[in-house]
Amino acid sequence: MKVHLLRGHLRLALVGTLLTAACGINACSAPVGVWHADPKTVHRSLARSVISSGQLSPSTQNVLFQRDLVELFDTAPEQALTAMHYLVVNGQARPRDIIALAELSFAHADDSRDSSYYLAAALYAYAYLFPEDPADTPSGFDPRFRLACEIYNRSLTRGLAGEDGEVAVRSATYRLPFGTLELVSDPVALQWGTRTLEHFIPVAELDVEGLATRYRWPGLGAPLAASTVATSDDFDFVEPWVKVPVTALLRIEGIHQQLRRGEINGSLDLIPANRGEVATLEGRQVPIEVESTATLAYMLAESPLWQQEIRGFLEGVGIVDEHTRLAAMAPPEHGRIPVVFIHGTASSAGRWAQMMNELNNDARIRRRYQFWLFSYNTGNPILYSSMLLRQSLEAAVKRIDPEGTDDALQRMVLIGHSQGGLLAKMATIDSGDQFWNDISKKPLASLDLAEDRRTLLQGMSFFTPLPFVRRAIFVATPQHGSYFAGNQLSHWVARFITLPIDIVHVGTDLLLRNHDALTFAAAGHMPTAVDNMTPGSRFIKLLASMPVTPPILAHSIIAVQGDAPAAESDDGIVAYESAHIEGVESELVVRSSHSCQDNPHVIEEVRRILLKHLKEP
Repeated sequence: MKVHLLRGHLRLALVGTLLTAACGINACSAPVGVWHADPKTVHRSLARSVISSGQLSPSTQNVLFQRDLVELFDTAPEQALTAMHYLVVNGQARPRDIIALAELSFAHADDSRDSSYYLAAALYAYAYLFPEDPADTPSGFDPRFRLACEIYNRSLTRGLAGEDGEVAVRSATYRLPFGTLELVSDPVALQWGTRTLEHFIPVAELDVEGLATRYRWPGLGAPLAASTVATSDDFDFVEPWVKVPVTALLRIEGIHQQLRRGEINGSLDLIPANRGEVATLEGRQVPIEVESTATLAYMLAESPLWQQEIRGFLEGVGIVDEHTRLAAMAPPEHGRIPVVFIHGTASSAGRWAQMMNELNNDARIRRRYQFWLFSYNTGNPILYSSMLLRQSLEAAVKRIDPEGTDDALQRMVLIGHSQGGLLAKMATIDSGDQFWNDISKKPLASLDLAEDRRTLLQGMSFFTPLPFVRRAIFVATPQHGSYFAGNQLSHWVARFITLPIDIVHVGTDLLLRNHDALTFAAAGHMPTAVDNMTPGSRFIKLLASMPVTPPILAHSIIAVQGDAPAAESDDGIVAYESAHIEGVESELVVRSSHSCQDNPHVIEEVRRILLKHLKEP
């Protein structure tokens, strides 16, 4: 009995020794296991895709395994794609096969640089999003739904791009891995007001700097930025440097039947952002994708605005002419209220970029307002610049609405920063003859002047409220002058300002032919904007004494730096006590430097005021 037990123990020991040795050789462990990992790492693994990381999504890897195509796609990807396509055209594909085929085609296009596979990826993604059986419509909660949208959008951009990177928006026939794609594009879609859209640049692939926020309206379509060329001699206030956010949309009727046939016919639609935010595809309302921020940044990077800042301060002519003073971001539209941005000294319209980016991406504002930019040479006398603002706005309203039928044009809002705020106020006051009396002791009609110079003096000296302006917003505005303008350095720099030739001629005529009519204050040199904004100057004291004329409403946004009480503070250029005026509907103090147009509190206050403006009759 003991012998048998011993032998049994020996056998167990021998088996245990052999198993231990086998485990040592084969690194014996459980074939399936888990371990703790950073949740971010796990999420990145589950959320990866060919769009976000260049790696296939887990769902597509699952399909490759299920169809036994893992090795084939690795060694002969086009054969694997052909096999998957065969499943689709023979009705053997499930929805997950179709989206997997779209991602695999995109991945192969990236590797091979064969644009035909990008277009195939777009078609497969379209087929997944719009299935033959409505019961197969993907859920918005399924990550594959958004992946299909991204593949469709990016595939269009890359599949239709030429060697120069521009996307071709035209009727053409394209090669596919399994046939042809014939696209029809209506040339009428290229018309944008009195302009033609051209040079379509994909902006989803552009990185953006200089703007604090980036907005993308999610949906379907390839987001592009288009340039424009005028097709009419009529000036439409749209500058050549303006870029238009547009979306290219591939539309395929009966995509599944056409895939079986191999010859695909479709249309390539072009939708500017201001023409709508949705499109109808396969009987469904679908949002279109727009890259508004990237288009704005691309436009400003290519524009001449920045060159105007210092040169526009020192040079009175040659920087901003009649056709570049007022620029619209889109052809003027009936029913949209104009918001006119007016920049400050040694600045440009480009400084409103962040505010425009925020406001234009608020649908409540975008759908009801249109944005205009006023540019001027900021060293010129404020009376002269204010006259140009008035003339530009009057001409625009008359040209856009000669019959006076557009009520929205009669609800204009002016937003001025720094000196621009003074120009905005000049559009809201009734000056009577106070400015003229500061220049001359005699009536204008009695002076010895050529008629064109008399007309110029009339425009510069007598101001009444613009009848179509209903609200003004003053941002960091030196209502009582700027101590910075009053220092010796500023006045030394102002000596280099070149005034417009028409002002020089008027000044010469006044001094040589009408010297006895001039007041003592006007008998010296012709004042610049720096002189006008010097605290205590006769001009700034007169303007400060003139209230905004009802029913126009005004708002003050005042910047101050530091933690001291606002009344004792300044923004580095303008003191609070200078920016503060009575009679405004609201006043907001923000802690910021003088250049506060991109301050989030300033932008939110402007947003609040614009939304309030919409509610008022």
